[in-house]
Amino acid sequence: MKPRDIAAYVFLAITWGLSFLVLLNVVHAFGWVGAVTLRSLVAGITLFLLAAATRRKLDFSAGWRPFAVIGATTVAAQLIGLSYATPRIGTAMAAILVAAIPLFSMIIAQLWGLERITLRGLAGLLLGAAGIIVLVGFPAVPITAPFAFGCAASLFSSFSAAFGSNYANRHLRSAGSWEVTSAAFLFGGLTTLPLLLAVPVPAMPRAVDFLYLAILACVMSATTYVVYFRLVASIGATRAISVEFVVTTIAVLVGTVMLGEALTVIQAFGAVAIIGGCVLVLDPFPRSAKVVPQAEVLPSAPPLV
Repeated sequence: MKPRDIAAYVFLAITWGLSFLVLLNVVHAFGWVGAVTLRSLVAGITLFLLAAATRRKLDFSAGWRPFAVIGATTVAAQLIGLSYATPRIGTAMAAILVAAIPLFSMIIAQLWGLERITLRGLAGLLLGAAGIIVLVGFPAVPITAPFAFGCAASLFSSFSAAFGSNYANRHLRSAGSWEVTSAAFLFGGLTTLPLLLAVPVPAMPRAVDFLYLAILACVMSATTYVVYFRLVASIGATRAISVEFVVTTIAVLVGTVMLGEALTVIQAFGAVAIIGGCVLVLDPFPRSAKVVPQAEVLPSAPPLV
């Protein structure tokens, strides 16, 4: 990779890894629904303003329905699950379960006929599934109802991200990354907006809470995706998505070192199994270089952490 690519890779790894810590503050201040709604709307508007400032023409000729589906799954459902789960199961476990997205993506792609499963991919799927069972079945804390619901929400979040990425690959192949990302955030925020009636913002947030929200939406969501898709164009989608392994490592370190979250030895083995399974599925550094077609950008889009 070129020095510019390495800098982008490191920026994404650190920014997304620390985003779990910022997410906790935003969820505490705005509630798990408010955090998703405001974050998505601010990120979507930021991308539209950035496109206008750079005179980038956005093409939404594919119609609003596919973009709405992406917003409802890849943004709304994924972030709702992640925002609900993180305070209940901890940043470390949430980050590890987020790394399982490629495993769900491979299953959906196989069912939809988008990809054919290989022996390597099957081995990765089985290894990753075993890791999830170990991670959830042998937690470092007592298994309570909130913990169980948090794990279920986290897995639902990962599945929603995988579903949305495959749907985009199937129905929005001709759409650009800017169009997909900006519309997804905007539709995602509008999808969760009515839920604020059921789960309102708990109290008036402080000024610093709005700063956390701006950082999460503008820097850790909107800006990172601009950097990510540039990295995809430079080094390929599969190698670019490998940054998620580093993101998971940083997030786990943040959870265990900075937040004092417990992680047992057996859970560590589960985490290694999940990441190892994803490596087998993605094969980020194959022996022979391959030309990555543009269509691969969408299914390899990272989670919106």
